[in-house]
Amino acid sequence: MSLIDVRSLTLGYENRTVLKNLSFHVDEGDYLCIVGENGSGKSTLMKTLLGLQKPFGGEIIFGDGLKRNEIGYLPQQTIVQKDFPASVREIVLSGCQARCGLRPFYSREEKQLADKNMERMGIKGFARRCYRDLSGGQQQRVLLARALCATRKILLLDEPVSGLDPMVTAEMYELIEGLNKEGITIIMISHDISAAVCYASRILHISKKPFFGTKEEYRSSDIGKLFIMREEGEADD
Repeated sequence: MSLIDVRSLTLGYENRTVLKNLSFHVDEGDYLCIVGENGSGKSTLMKTLLGLQKPFGGEIIFGDGLKRNEIGYLPQQTIVQKDFPASVREIVLSGCQARCGLRPFYSREEKQLADKNMERMGIKGFARRCYRDLSGGQQQRVLLARALCATRKILLLDEPVSGLDPMVTAEMYELIEGLNKEGITIIMISHDISAAVCYASRILHISKKPFFGTKEEYRSSDIGKLFIMREEGEADD
């Protein structure tokens, strides 16, 4: 069953079109990696999926009762966010805000959910620590736990390993893969083509002629071969 069906989408900002006639779908249990060069429209697509901006044309259809406020979102971190002076537990709990509605406090169930997701991400021992005192990898685990509090179905991750060292990057990819195996649908923006063809079930490569298909189809496509070869060449330099 498709959780998200994107049909003939045209995207842009400030009256500038960056992407035309984009169609793809995300099925329950998918692990979709969105790749493409800087400025191709990856972040614009993510914002549009989240309802933070409107498309210039086309439509996005949500299935299986999915609502936008039930999508867990892990954004790219800014310097200000990395220095946020709140406790780990406060940040994770804030992922439950959409569940609260007009209620100005967290329920016992929501607090238990936050504790469960901190344990799931291996950060329960940090609950009282200040977020800004954590390492980059620990902070990403906190934000992932927060995103999990907002969803039972789907996570949108925007460059979740950006700025992390190789060992922490590998750990983060393993965490995300584990969540996918538990049944959570993953949509991840990434600049890492090698990771995309390793972990993803499907790949959306945004360009003038977008590609959408399985990772096996991507490996054998002209655009896939080009970008995989380019990344391998950069790794050898």
